[in-house]
Amino acid sequence: MKKLVLIRHAKSEESNAGTKDFDRSLNPRGFSDAPKMGLRLKELGETPQFVISSPAERARLTAQFVLEQVGFDGDNIHWEEEVYEASARILMNIVNGISEEYDTVWMFGHNPGFTYLAEYLTSEAFGNIHTCGVFAMTFEVEKWAEVSQHTAVKQFYIYPKDEEGEE
Repeated sequence: MKKLVLIRHAKSEESNAGTKDFDRSLNPRGFSDAPKMGLRLKELGETPQFVISSPAERARLTAQFVLEQVGFDGDNIHWEEEVYEASARILMNIVNGISEEYDTVWMFGHNPGFTYLAEYLTSEAFGNIHTCGVFAMTFEVEKWAEVSQHTAVKQFYIYPKDEEGEE
């Protein structure tokens, strides 16, 4: 069995003329939400074996704060340029190429690609992975190359405001 956890970056600064989209940081809510979600994942007993992340600043910071809370060794992070602004097809290629030595992989990145990928894999239409949302799914496969459309079962979906009943 394989497990993929998609984690969308936390709330980021608004776009402005002086900053490239790739370089946007987190806003105050994002700086608060990312460690909070890390603690929730720790409480659920979740931890990755391997992490793939967009190197965009907001994804990088989200990964840093979340992984710190679960005690993950930062040496096992692959910073993948293609995750930034990736389509579901590109994300599928990345997933299908994951080394077989890992059964549980976390990926930090962006919408709309993450939502499209989750819907494609689970056949579940839910519309949007919220900022700092965590969408976990499992696959009854032996190899990452066998992951394809409709092969995932959603394990859980949590996001910062779900405890408060907000979106």
